[in-house]
Amino acid sequence: MTMMEDDGLAVGVDIGGTKTRLLVGRGTAIVAEEEVHSIEWRSWNRETDMVALAALIRKVAGSDPAAVAIGAHGCDAGWHCLQWEGDLQQHLAGTIKVVNDAELLVPAAGFSKGVGVVSGTGSVAVARTDQGEMLVAGGWGWILGDEGSAAALVREAARAVRGSIDLGESGDPLVGSLMSRLETSDPTKIGRLLNETRSAAIWGSYAGAVFDAAARHSPLAVKVINEGATALARQVGILAGRGADARHVVIGGGVAVDQPSLFEAFRAAMGQISPASEVTLLKAAPVTGALALARTLLVANI
Repeated sequence: MTMMEDDGLAVGVDIGGTKTRLLVGRGTAIVAEEEVHSIEWRSWNRETDMVALAALIRKVAGSDPAAVAIGAHGCDAGWHCLQWEGDLQQHLAGTIKVVNDAELLVPAAGFSKGVGVVSGTGSVAVARTDQGEMLVAGGWGWILGDEGSAAALVREAARAVRGSIDLGESGDPLVGSLMSRLETSDPTKIGRLLNETRSAAIWGSYAGAVFDAAARHSPLAVKVINEGATALARQVGILAGRGADARHVVIGGGVAVDQPSLFEAFRAAMGQISPASEVTLLKAAPVTGALALARTLLVANI
């Protein structure tokens, strides 16, 4: 049983793999906000998670809000999002909309349509057709893909180092930089050390080695970064070919925001693949996009 719906409240929620952020708005004001570790409420059991999420939203908002918009890590297809909406509606009053967390980037940048691109620990590009169909390119995980992400950049850097050593080459700064991050003096152990971790988060934590080497004019590192950025741009091109409106392309995530060379390489690649696209680097928190969506729902209900 839910509390009475407060027709003045809108709530935006950004559910990431690590953290969940909530913003509560009334009119144009932010009246509450909260950040919790996703593991505190999310067990990946549908029924349990919906009860816990509804309770979290109600706790932060103080009552059942009139509109809730959620960007959820793990909602990787349209039917996933619809399933979430139906499940959560059983525990909260008001209008509920659930999208993939990458879809928060476009509204967070102030646009109503466009392609959201995430380059963080993982990577993905997401958009909607005019008919509302969810389109996704990438996001297959660091073992299969996630090109342009922190983990994938390390994967490709290790492959580049391996190939360079096989050719008898030496002296590229990427070799020493990667060995330093892995705390080894033996380049032949790079593969073994990475294999022992088998974690996207841990691999991604070594990505600084790639950018440090590129700053020291490493041809290998520059090539890895450019190829990763180009792969991200190609994902946008794929979505545009499937009907996405790519006039606005908004890229965010830790790698894109913290590493200017990746963003510049992405923008250059977009100039070749989709020159009509306006590319925006999102520095605002994606949860602001969730609140913008919730406010849109609120207005639609008036």
